[in-house]
Amino acid sequence: MMNAAEPGHADSPARELSAAVIPLLKGVVYQEENPGLWGSLLKMQASVRDYVAVLGLELILDEAEGYAFLRSRQDADEDSPTAIPRLVVRRQLSYPVSLLLALLRKKLAEFDAGGGDTRLILSREEVVELVRIFFPAGSNEVKLIGQVDATINKIAELGFVRRLRGQNQMIEIRRILKAFVDAQWLNRFDERLAEYRQPSAGGEVGDENG
Repeated sequence: MMNAAEPGHADSPARELSAAVIPLLKGVVYQEENPGLWGSLLKMQASVRDYVAVLGLELILDEAEGYAFLRSRQDADEDSPTAIPRLVVRRQLSYPVSLLLALLRKKLAEFDAGGGDTRLILSREEVVELVRIFFPAGSNEVKLIGQVDATINKIAELGFVRRLRGQNQMIEIRRILKAFVDAQWLNRFDERLAEYRQPSAGGEVGDENG
């Protein structure tokens, strides 16, 4: 006879659900990095969606691109006295970060249109050339490269790029960027760039979670 204190088979579904949700609460889940967890997410999508909805979150899962993450539900009225407090906090992005994200999203769209490899990898020099036009002519090269490095590091912390192991001067543009900078936003790219050429005094544009 099973002891009441011993975990039984009935606990397995709950454990499996927790094992899928906890990594999502910590950040983005990628198919290539954790195929076992990815398989569990695909199998339990409906249960995961129901579970995180209680927390005011929604599951964003893209099978084609191979990533999943949680974000605050878009239909929530944050001003309502009964609103659920946000679990995923919105953060303002600096001008350099917003600019580089826009430029990399444009580069990713061009890359996809070419129908080649699925991984877009750029060198630091290529990234510097992307942003050079937005700096005054004759800008100090060392200062420019330093700012680009700092911006890349910040974007890497946000999960939109990653430096290649053993090749620190090469970065991969992660495809989750497409979920944060969508096609409709991209259609207004030229207008956005015109805005970026005249950054506000506060230097704060964009929103990490849309």
